[in-house]
Parts: sequence; structure tokens; C-alpha cells
Amino acid sequence: MASRPIKFYQVGSHAAGNRLLDPELSSVQADPNRSNSITKGHRACQGCGEALGARYALDAAMRATSGQLIAANATGCLEVFSTPYPESSWQMPWLHSLFANAPSVATGIAAALKVKGRSDVRVIGQGGDGGTVDIGMACLSGMFERNDDVLYICYDNEAYMNTGVQRSGSTPPAARTMTTQAVGAEPGNVFGQGKDMARIAMAHDIPYVATATIADLRDVEAKVERAMELHGARYLHILVTCPLGWSCAAADSIKVARLAKETGLFPVFEAELGHVSAVSKIRRRRPVEEYLKLQGRYSHLFKPNRREDVLAHIQAIADRNIERYGLL
Repeated sequence: MASRPIKFYQVGSHAAGNRLLDPELSSVQADPNRSNSITKGHRACQGCGEALGARYALDAAMRATSGQLIAANATGCLEVFSTPYPESSWQMPWLHSLFANAPSVATGIAAALKVKGRSDVRVIGQGGDGGTVDIGMACLSGMFERNDDVLYICYDNEAYMNTGVQRSGSTPPAARTMTTQAVGAEPGNVFGQGKDMARIAMAHDIPYVATATIADLRDVEAKVERAMELHGARYLHILVTCPLGWSCAAADSIKVARLAKETGLFPVFEAELGHVSAVSKIRRRRPVEEYLKLQGRYSHLFKPNRREDVLAHIQAIADRNIERYGLL
């Protein structure tokens, strides 16, 4: 697993003081000279996981490349809240492309740099789950197949949040969205649909694939830095909570992301050339109910009648992930 040894204040604590670490092991965000790639002035919602994930990922990439980095950004929440015309919160070379073609634009940038002999400048493509798992999937698959020298980051908030919380190919089963209402015998999003983008990326046998959550931001940094050590197509899938679309408290954004991992619903791992190379073990296994109850998008599973059948089905998905990736 791409991580650094950390000395905790006490057993079971998630707090780690940078003063206990060697300076070279400190978080990018602890560095007073960090790039602040996405800075103040953006319009993200309170508790937005995407703003947090992007800040840590891009600052880590900027440090890994000594500031020699260009980002291509698909249309979506991240683009809209960070660049309300005529303003921008980006303090790095950043381009906005269409919803569907951020991987292609990133590929074009990388190709142009190669022609110019600029091997020192690296490229990142990024987008939400709508622009990655659905609308931009063909362009992304092409990028993987060609093994273009691009790191693509998906900030997955599990729906089209910017346009009103519609279902995407990343929306989990039974979740309520504006297009998967909590009505009928099988309320919320149907089971058996959607795409596991990390596994799809692995099927292309590209150099590096990883997943992460905003509950472990040092892990995000470490995986970005690992990805920037490699060349060729690389993919990082980060689970980012959306208090608005998930109907959870803004203060619980990190807690919800942590439970996604600790229940097994969102496996955190790394893969190289199509094979899982490391996994982040579950520290304290939790039943999926603890995760679901914090989110209003699942409230129909608990009232007016508790849906034991649906809860059991979701628990089975978590159990399968735990077995598949050896998370315990």
C-alpha cells in the first residue's frame, strides 16, 4: 500500500502530529510552501468531499513534479464551483474541456509536450463520475489502450450532482436520486447496474490503478506521488462525499467516507499491470447499516418500514468485496 509509517498519539487514534514525523514524511498540506493548486474563492458546498480530494491530489502532484504540471478538467461540479466566470480558484495551468473528452484533451496535451521535447512537464486529467464512468468512458478507455502518459483522477460522488442529483453509472444500489426515486417494491437505484471503473481500468493492464477516499488524505497524497513516479496511463478513483446529494451532515463528510471503507462497500487498493498489488485493510469492520443510516438517500430503507431484504443485499455486496480483495 502506498503509505508512510505514522506514529499515532495513542492506539486507535486517527490523529497524527507532524512534529512526530521526519520533515520529509510530513503531509503536503503541512508544507507552508505547498502550491495551493485550488485555493480560496471557490463555490463548493460546505463539507464538499470533491473540493477536499482535489486540493490534496493536485497539491501532491504539484510537489511530485516540482510544479511542472498541467490539468485538463471535464465539465462537472469541480469545474463549475471553481471557475465561476470571470473568476478562477486554480493556481496552476488548468484547462476546462467538455463533459466527455477530458481524457482526450489530456492525451493531446501530453502528445504536444512530447513533440516539443518537454519530458519535464506532466499531465493530469480529472472529472467526476458522470464525466468518467458514463459520458467520458470511451475517451478514457482509449487513453488506457494507447497507454498515454496521463494520470486520470475520478472524483466519485456517485451521481450527477451539478445538474440536480441524477443517477450515474457509479450510483450504488438502492440509493435515492432524482431519477431513481424511493418508490415501488424496489425503491431507489436498481441492483445489478452501474460500472466498477477501477476494475475496468485494471482490465486494460495499465501501469497503475488505485482507489482512495477522503477519509485518508495522506493515502491520497501517497498514491498520487506513486502514480507520478510512473509513466504511461494511470488511474486514481477517489470516493468523495457529497452532503447535498447524499443528504448527510456536512460535518459527517469524512466519517461517511471512512465508513464506506470500513464496511467494505468501497474497497481501497492498488493494482499494477492488471493485478492487485496492495490493499488497505479494514481496521474495524462495521455493518453497512451504520454507513447507510447517516445518509438521507437511504432513509427509505429504515422508515416507514425497515427493508431487511434490501439491507441484506447491500451487506452481501460488502461481504463480497471483503472476500474479493482480502480486506480483513
